[in-house]
Amino acid sequence: MRRNTELGLLVLVCALTAGAYALASLGTDARVPVNIGPFLLVVLGLLLFANLVTRRVAPQADPILLPVAGLLNGIGYVMIARIDGDLAAKQAAWTAVGIAAFAGTLWIVRRARDLSSYRWTFALAGMALLLLPLVPGIGQEINGSRIWVGIGPVNFQPGEFAKIFLAIFFASYLVEKRELLAMGSWGIGPIRLPDPKHLGPVLLAWGASIIVMVSQKDLGSSLLFFTLFLVMLWVSTQRGSYLAVGSLLFAGGAYYAWKAFGHVQQRVEIWLDPWADPKGDGYQIVEAAFSMANGGVSGTGLGLSGRVSIPAAENDFIFAVIAEELGLAGATVILCCFLLFVGSGLRIAAQADNAFDKLLATGLSALFGVQAFIIIAGVIRVLPLTGVTLPFVSYGGSSLVANYVLLALLLRISHETNTRAARAAARQAQPVPA
Repeated sequence: MRRNTELGLLVLVCALTAGAYALASLGTDARVPVNIGPFLLVVLGLLLFANLVTRRVAPQADPILLPVAGLLNGIGYVMIARIDGDLAAKQAAWTAVGIAAFAGTLWIVRRARDLSSYRWTFALAGMALLLLPLVPGIGQEINGSRIWVGIGPVNFQPGEFAKIFLAIFFASYLVEKRELLAMGSWGIGPIRLPDPKHLGPVLLAWGASIIVMVSQKDLGSSLLFFTLFLVMLWVSTQRGSYLAVGSLLFAGGAYYAWKAFGHVQQRVEIWLDPWADPKGDGYQIVEAAFSMANGGVSGTGLGLSGRVSIPAAENDFIFAVIAEELGLAGATVILCCFLLFVGSGLRIAAQADNAFDKLLATGLSALFGVQAFIIIAGVIRVLPLTGVTLPFVSYGGSSLVANYVLLALLLRISHETNTRAARAAARQAQPVPA
């Protein structure tokens, strides 16, 4: 029943994506694209393949997450195709790779809790991937941030995969240490804290986030990783003091970085007053503001924008393009999709009866939601602009593949939880022997 619901939603997603693709082509070229048939078949084929794999290896998984991801991916592809046809072809190839990674993850990881046995492997791999862009020769600085690695013709962001590895490590570590971390042996005023020796991971996570901020010039990833750890620590211990202390630590580190490093000061200055240099450093922010204002409530229509030009619109500023062409209404739909994805993920975490599953689902959902918040907040100037991608929507193979792996892990946890609940209900429904 769950998979049939999912299948119906996926067919609707295919229809919406194909319709948006046709409308965008009509708005741009005043004609229906000649490849609309093959395009629809490819989209339908990829999503049907994902549904068949889920039906085979995780039949009890949540039926909402995959259609929501497919809709976000489809809308993102349409917008990228509108901006640059060559990039759209690459994004289509990465979508196929992402679906393959999704299927492979579901097929290989048959029990999410088995991942906890490789805790330190994931920890070392996550830290290595996080710091890989600093290696001379392969690390690359693009658009002011050193978060890329180039190996031959392939460029990717290792941090996109590091976040998943570190989420697995944090979940495994905190399940084992949650009781010790929840005990308050000393305090500062009303804030009670555990023994200082158990605060090591907090300080390690804080130090890693500051290193990323300073050395890689990447405010977004720094905030994302530290927020991930704080949220998982708070959920595992149920102590708000960790949130308070962690926030103070990050604020102190960010303030020091702002005072000591020019690139951090530049990001903050652009955020506070992009109009100080509207043709230079503040150009993207200013153009994005004009773009969203041009869209109004109902938007200019798919393929009918273009009065405002935003550099690298397919990456950091794709939300501004959506807000221009689909208006406030369309932008709200995108926000609702992200809220629905995060809400479904947190529901999976709340229903999980295993501590590791619960923490991992919470961490993965927090990762997805915080990343979306950071980049959208940067576009609308709630936060300084960062280099993270809008999950499933922005152009980028690393982000797309990593988010499909994240989706597969959430579905695996959902399947396990629902299967155990169904078995327990079946046992209770059995008649008691006379």
